[in-house]
Amino acid sequence: MQPILKVNLTTGETSEYVIPVELERDYLGGASLAARLLYPVLTRDLDPVSPESPILFLNGPLSGTAGPAVGRFVVCGKSPATGLWAESNCGGFWGPELRFCGYDGLWINGKADRPVYLWLNNRKLEVRDAAAVWGKDMYESQSIIKSEIGLPGAHVLTIGPAGENGVLFAGLYCDHGRAAGRTGLGAVAGSKNLKAIAVKGTQKIPIARPELFAPLRSASNHFLKEDTVTQVAHELGTAGVADYADYLGGTPKKYFHQGFFEGVDKVSGSTMAETILVGVSACHACVIACGRVVRLEDGEKRKGPEYETIVGFGPNLLNDDLAAIVRLGEVCDRYGMDVISASNTIGLAYHLYENGVITEKDTGFPLRWGDVTGAERLLHLMARREGIGNFMADGSRRFAAHFGAEEEAVQVNGLEVAYHDPRGVSGMALVYATSPRGACHNKSDYFLVDWGQAETSLGLKFFERHAGAEKAANVARHQDWRSACDSLVLCLFANVPAEMVAGLVNAACGYDCSVDDLLRCGERGWNLKRAINNRMGLTRGNDKLPKALLEPLADGPVAGFAPDLESMLLAYYSARGWDPVTGRPTREKLCALGLEDVAKDLWG
Repeated sequence: MQPILKVNLTTGETSEYVIPVELERDYLGGASLAARLLYPVLTRDLDPVSPESPILFLNGPLSGTAGPAVGRFVVCGKSPATGLWAESNCGGFWGPELRFCGYDGLWINGKADRPVYLWLNNRKLEVRDAAAVWGKDMYESQSIIKSEIGLPGAHVLTIGPAGENGVLFAGLYCDHGRAAGRTGLGAVAGSKNLKAIAVKGTQKIPIARPELFAPLRSASNHFLKEDTVTQVAHELGTAGVADYADYLGGTPKKYFHQGFFEGVDKVSGSTMAETILVGVSACHACVIACGRVVRLEDGEKRKGPEYETIVGFGPNLLNDDLAAIVRLGEVCDRYGMDVISASNTIGLAYHLYENGVITEKDTGFPLRWGDVTGAERLLHLMARREGIGNFMADGSRRFAAHFGAEEEAVQVNGLEVAYHDPRGVSGMALVYATSPRGACHNKSDYFLVDWGQAETSLGLKFFERHAGAEKAANVARHQDWRSACDSLVLCLFANVPAEMVAGLVNAACGYDCSVDDLLRCGERGWNLKRAINNRMGLTRGNDKLPKALLEPLADGPVAGFAPDLESMLLAYYSARGWDPVTGRPTREKLCALGLEDVAKDLWG
């Protein structure tokens, strides 16, 4: 891998960090490598929005190689929303362009004395005044900065007003609404007066064995293009799963409190394709092109909603107006707010309003299920931290706690639950309860395994979607694989055989890794992130689900079922080699993974 550029915004000093060879091999890159590099500074006492709090942007060894959906990067640090490990993953073109500059990462500390943006042209860095874009939305900021730079092909990663105002679920955005949305790292950037980072490079990405890599890359892309999952994602977008998810009871309705909503079919990916879809968008060199381009009645083309947006502003609010969902998603993007956390927190507001916990005196206007005019007003208040939006901007856990109803918030460790209900796909119960960044569906999209997509080359087995403790080891193994994907950095939709991925890694890096070696790297990263969280205060008691997800629904396809989380957790700890009392990886497990220093920190 190439060096990491370190930037201190307080002093203006820069330096290059050369990644040790042993860390490259043990962690590959991406999120696991970020965890290893940031481990010394991510302590319980670190204030996530202090100048000392780091933001680390990292690529992986496959990023930008035109391989199977590898136009991605990660951004990592400490979350202001959860106080735990923060990790977000983003597509588009920005990550590959950073590699073309000759760097595999940017490691940023300090705080500028005024709003600034960074402009990296190959290996030349400028710190530029951002007064002209401070307060501007995500799309406006990209346009203005590109105009100032005046160099075709530059790509801009930026925060919006939500990040500037310290909204705890603010993200960083690039290109056609591509988002590093979760865990609030946009607020960390805002606290540093860092508005944006623009990059443009012309250098070649180093490949250890190009004569082997080129045919493997071609074969993997051809395989991916012919894959059924790819074809569905290309034709219908990520919302293409909406109908099936609803059929199996995985789509939440009415803030996770209702099992049936007759308007679901009006807001699915297939309905979008039949009505407002006019084009697709893709990340760097991606053959899937899952991004949507839609046209509403005003005639303008705009970004179409993904599955999480469809559900969050659709069934979650009992809304079946697809055009309204598009607009609400765009409001989130322009402000730079994570659409999952924003829509989840708004769903909570509707739920609390219905139950009399909050009233029109608190909101200033009524909140009625199915009517999203109130939802749009709440989005503006949240992004600006005005009125009740000031409390909502701190996320659902703090918002509910402010009104004495914390148990009503559908979140885990301060991160709002994504829209894959574990009462429909029980494996997600373990995924949400044990994810290193809170209730995350991307650290393991196990709902796909519960639907039957069990990759046998990974040693995964198929269990019935309502099975319990017997699937715990399977969940752990899938998490390890996704952890390896987050190191490479490989899109979750790159549905190519694991052996093919190992071949690409070997050709790119000059290694001789097996699939088991990649899984081992993923396991190492997963346990390291767990140890980071343990050191920052996470205990066995944090591995839980919100009340709503443990209560059976009265109607719908999964009426009467709720996962037995406790038995699943005990089996999971056993499979992981974690202490069932403390929830920590055991000394033996950490040492077996080469994490002796971490074992000493946790166990003495």
